Amino acid sequence: MTESVASLLSAGLVELKRVAQDGVRVRASAGSSSFRRRPTLEQCYAAAQERVEALRAESEEADPAASSRREQAARQRAARERVERLERALEEMTKLEAQKESREKGSKEKARASTTDPEVRVMKMADGGFRPAYNLQFSTATDSQVIVGVAVTNNGSDGGQLAPMNGQIYGRYGKSPEESLADGGFSTLEEIETLASCEHGTTVYAPVKDQEKKRERGEDPFLPRPRDSAAVAAWRERMGTAEAKEIYKRRGATAECVNAIARNRNLWFIRVRGLVKARAVALWYVLAHNLRRTLALRAESRELSLRATGQGRREVCGKMKQRITVSMEI
Repeated sequence: MTESVASLLSAGLVELKRVAQDGVRVRASAGSSSFRRRPTLEQCYAAAQERVEALRAESEEADPAASSRREQAARQRAARERVERLERALEEMTKLEAQKESREKGSKEKARASTTDPEVRVMKMADGGFRPAYNLQFSTATDSQVIVGVAVTNNGSDGGQLAPMNGQIYGRYGKSPEESLADGGFSTLEEIETLASCEHGTTVYAPVKDQEKKRERGEDPFLPRPRDSAAVAAWRERMGTAEAKEIYKRRGATAECVNAIARNRNLWFIRVRGLVKARAVALWYVLAHNLRRTLALRAESRELSLRATGQGRREVCGKMKQRITVSMEI
């Protein structure tokens, strides 16, 4: 992906001046019924370990009436894989419990992890329902609709995704975009300050939250707050200008368009399990998307070149006609 986008940057077909980032939640290969609380996970883990030991003992007995070696090996492998998944589920459970404790103190609802894909999370989908899913993040150049950054997370929120994507783009191409457009889910004050203060800083264009509520209270949503840092204060003032609102319009035409194209190309379901494999699927999709955009961009570049050449020829022919006319008159 880095090499293909770098070739487009070198050819002048893509610029990193302005990018738009958005997330799309894709259904994961795990059922809602596969989520279990800690006590149930521990029981399943103990039962799976007993199954592995029983199959191992059966293979060691070498009973002529026992299953064939191939069937026995398949059973042992399936049992070992289930144990490994349950071990990962218990590890993920520790993370989930810590997150739930920090976010929802006093909540009686216990954390649950999937026995099918321990790294997947239940997320709110575009239709308002809740399903096991992964959050695919695409960062797209607004001038060309070429995807320049991709990430896969199991975080149902887009908050906290701007700075890692900016770092990824810098690591891939040696420079960061000058401007980054994102919706309100991305606009955390910490990230705005981080992107503005780093040495390869990026100007963030993201809406100020709760604008209507602040106006109803008689507050100016774009007025800096007393505790704002210089970067956050500049962001608030910037988003109140007509120029910023005009620039922000490019987000929907780029990020949401790319997400819609992904849906039209059947990116509704990830059939592999785990973050690593899900990221591989996302990268394959990005390569296919960028290949189609490359063909379109090169075709547009050739057409413009031909038009410029034709215009130049017409100008030369017009000058030659003028010279011939003058010569005949003389």
